[in-house]
Parts: sequence; structure tokens; C-alpha cells
Amino acid sequence: MLIIHHPDELSDYLLRLKIQQKSIGFFPTMGALHAGHISLLHAAQKATDTSVCSIFVNPTQFNNPDDLAKYPRTLEADIALLEKEGCDVLFLPNAEELYANEKPMSLDFGGLATYFEGASRPGHFDGVARVVRLLFDYVNPDHAFFGLKDFQQCMIIRSMIEQLGLNLKLHFEPTLRESDGLAMSSRNIRLESALRNSAPVIYKALTFAQASFGSLPIHEIEAQAKSMIEREPNYKVDYFQLADARTLEPLNDEDKNAEPVALAAVFAGDVRLIDNLLMK
Repeated sequence: MLIIHHPDELSDYLLRLKIQQKSIGFFPTMGALHAGHISLLHAAQKATDTSVCSIFVNPTQFNNPDDLAKYPRTLEADIALLEKEGCDVLFLPNAEELYANEKPMSLDFGGLATYFEGASRPGHFDGVARVVRLLFDYVNPDHAFFGLKDFQQCMIIRSMIEQLGLNLKLHFEPTLRESDGLAMSSRNIRLESALRNSAPVIYKALTFAQASFGSLPIHEIEAQAKSMIEREPNYKVDYFQLADARTLEPLNDEDKNAEPVALAAVFAGDVRLIDNLLMK
């Protein structure tokens, strides 16, 4: 596996591959890699000639400095895992170089950025869009791969690609879960034992919402799911809400043509976990 630190060096290397008609598959990460990330690598390997991973804990998408400081960093283990799984290129930029030649851009995400993570983490999606645009500029991928656990982020990135007219194919890969249902996440390693043991309640609440959809009023589904989660000690719901998967507008019982999805953000102690589940 080739490890590259400097953005221009990465661009030059990948341009030489593209001249040779090699296709590029890219999946950006913030490290602390797990099987969910590796599923993105495998998808890139299947679809393209060259797999590229980036590891960069992006400061512009954190509205809480404490959250940024505590974000897990396991670079040595990440490198070993990527090498074992056959990743071709790992990009490890620093913030100063990555943002040095940032181009201005004007994007309007509308309601996609208004609710849920957009409301709870002001500025988060602006930071996500900035860094993903920069990474796309340097990698120039033919295909890009993201996990659906970050459902709202996926919708934001799709909108960004459409607005900027970027020439790449976007792939959303299914959420991978632990055997007890907890969505795989880098933040899971921060959970203390008791909190980790209770964490499957989030998926339990999502599957309750899925099973109840159409037979209970939406506000009752949301209330019961929230109550189910908060019965666990030291668990606090930031949001648990049903929305239209296409627009992320919150649902009501009159929305008959929506594509419903349940989205949840939950504090387990001071660790914030997110998850989602399509209702149909």
C-alpha cells in the first residue's frame, strides 16, 4: 500500500494512473477503522482498478472542540488493517496543506441540512461539504463510496455532487451492525462497558418504529421509541424522528407518498451515537 501525505503528490500519482486508463475508487474516513469502513474498501475494489482511502479528522465539521479532541485516533492499527485488506493508496493529509488552496463554493442544501444533525450540530454539514469537495479535487475519483449509517451526510454529499456537476458515480453502502444490532461506528470504542451493553436499544427502537409504521400514529411511534431508549441508565435521546428519506422533511400521518426513514441521535453518557432505518 502506498501512503501519501501531500495533496499535490497524490493528485500527480493518481493522474498517471488515469492516463493509463485505471479507474479510481475512493472512500474518505476519519480513521478508527472498523468492518463498516472495510466494506467500503471491498466495494471500491470490486468496482474499480485502484482503491484510495483517506484518513483525516476534519476540524471544520466539529462544532464541539471537546468532541474533536476525544475523537478516536488509531492510525497504526488503521494502516495495518488497510494493508491486510489490500488497499492500494492511503492519503494522510494535514489540515494546513489540505485547506491551503481551497476554492470558494456556494451551495444550498435547503431542508437537507435544516433538521437532525443540521439542527444539533450547527455548521457540521458546511464542514463536511468543504472537506469532501477538497478530497474529491485531489483524488478525482471515478467512484466514491459512503456508508448509509450517516444517512443525512449521504444526502448532503449527493446534493453537493449534483450542484457542482462533478463527474463521478456515488455509491451508498448498507449500514453494518454488530451481532447485537449496534451500528458500527468509530465512536463505539469510547463506550464504557455498561453503556456498550445497553447500546442495542437504539436499533431495538428503530425496529419497533419500522414494525409499528402504518399501525400507530407517527407521534406515538416517536414517543414510544424515545421512551424505550431513555429507560436505559445514562441514555438521552437528542432526536428520534421519522422523515421523508428524499427531503428529510419530518413526516406526519398525512404524508402518504413519502419514503419514510427513522433517524436517531442518542447520547450514551457523553458519547453521541447516530443510526437510521428505512421504514419500508
